[in-house]
Parts: sequence; structure tokens; C-alpha cells
Amino acid sequence: MEQTKRRALGRGLEELFNNEPIEYNQIEEKIQESTPKDEVIEINISDLRSNPYQPRKTFDEEALQELADSIREHGVFQPIIVKKSIKGYEIVAGERRVKASSLAGKETIPAIVRDFSDSEMMEIALLENLQRANLNAIEEAQAYKKLLDELQITQDTLAQRIGKSRSHITNMLGLLGLPEMAKTLVLEGKISMGHARVLSKIEDDEKVLELANKIVKENLSVRQVEDLAVSNEYKKKNIIAKHQKNNEYKYIEETLCDKYGTKVKVKNKKIEISFVNNNDLNRILEIMGIDS
Repeated sequence: MEQTKRRALGRGLEELFNNEPIEYNQIEEKIQESTPKDEVIEINISDLRSNPYQPRKTFDEEALQELADSIREHGVFQPIIVKKSIKGYEIVAGERRVKASSLAGKETIPAIVRDFSDSEMMEIALLENLQRANLNAIEEAQAYKKLLDELQITQDTLAQRIGKSRSHITNMLGLLGLPEMAKTLVLEGKISMGHARVLSKIEDDEKVLELANKIVKENLSVRQVEDLAVSNEYKKKNIIAKHQKNNEYKYIEETLCDKYGTKVKVKNKKIEISFVNNNDLNRILEIMGIDS
């Protein structure tokens, strides 16, 4: 029995999902399915604290009160998931039930204790952020970058674990190379992800900002922006003739931009690949299959 208990406590996210994409809403379900009823224990609410990596800080007060009324009358049907910490327990899933139980005057709550690592606690919190929140393109890209940086996993692994394509993650990360003002417009909802994708393939930051402002001012569609970004009229207005690109390399540049999620320029028999910082460079080298 003791050996079985240790094994149940130690099952992490990868073992729970067996290489399937990890869905935040299924984490509790998977844990409950793998936990015997005699391992559900009552824990003092005063011993609980939020997941330190939890992105969610606000809760609907009216909905919390409704849940509290239900708990006061019927109790808590679904146990929360917690991790033992130095002092008490950290909530892995079920923070709304904890808050509602406290409002209902309860002193304890049914819980399942699991031995998640700090990196898994962060992954769970970021998965909730990605899969439950309505993120804009830049916020989504930042969440991917944080997962890659903090968990030290590859883009392939991340794509598999969250059920996205590798190219989607690469393209999203490419948005982080946009000028700050353009990223701000995306964050404010004035420019869509489709617009941002087109802008991220333009090399000249001044052109990016000019076109970004034009999108907002004239309410341009993504198709209009795509046409404008490659039009001769637009290029002539922004590029001095002696620096104009040879169009024979345009397809190659666009193909490499899509592959590496960053700006690529082909000129003077050289391929120039842009990167934002060392992490971005490591990301590109990883795509190339180069061990950095």
C-alpha cells in the first residue's frame, strides 16, 4: 500500500498524459481517475496557499458567492489538487472551490496531494493562462517563450504537450521581434494576430511602424496589408533604390521567414538571419538542428 501511494504521489504531468497534449481542464480528471478514494483527505483551508506561478489573480465575486451557497448546502463534490510545501500546501487546481468554501464558513476541504515539481507547477499555471484565458497574439507568444525558457524544453516538446503545431509556435515567437510600439498595438487589440504575422516578416522597423499605424488609421484587412507589404509602390516609398532587393530571392526569404519565425535577408550571396537575443538565437539553432 505504501509503495502504491508513493507511486501515485509521484506521477507527474508527462506520465499522466502519456505524450498526449496536456489540457488544463483534464488535469484534475486524470488525477482523480488515478487516485484511490481512500487517498482523498481533508485539509485545513488555513493551510492552503495559491500556486506561486498562478497567472489568475481576480475572480468573479458573484459566481464565487453562488458556489459558496451551493457548498454550504451540498458540500464540495470534487476534491482540489494540492502539493505539499514547506508550510502547508500549494493549490494546483481548485482555487475557486477553496475561496468559495471559505466564504461558506468551511474550515476544511477534500483534497488530493500530488508531488509536482516546481517546473510542473509553473507549467500547469501557464497552461491555464494559455488554455483558459483569451490571450492576444503577443501575450500568447510571451507565454510560449516563458515555457521554453523556464522549463528548458524544445519547441517540438512544447508543441506536443500543448497540442499545437511546431510552425504555429515558431510563427508566434517571431512576433516578439516586432518593434515595441507595434507589439503595444497588438496588446491593445488594435492590430490582430494576422496583421502582426505580416508585419513580422518586414525587415525594416520604420516600415513596420508606418504600416502598423496605417492599419489602425485606415482599418485595413489582413489581405490589404499583405498586398501593401509586397507592393512596388510601398517598397519605393520606403527603400532607396540602391538598396532595393533582387526579387529572385524573395521566395527564398519568405520561406526561411516562415521556417525560422524571424526576419531573413538574402543579398550579396549571403543569408542573414535576424535574432532578438541569445534565447532567440538558441531557438533558431534548435530549428537548424545545431546543438548550442
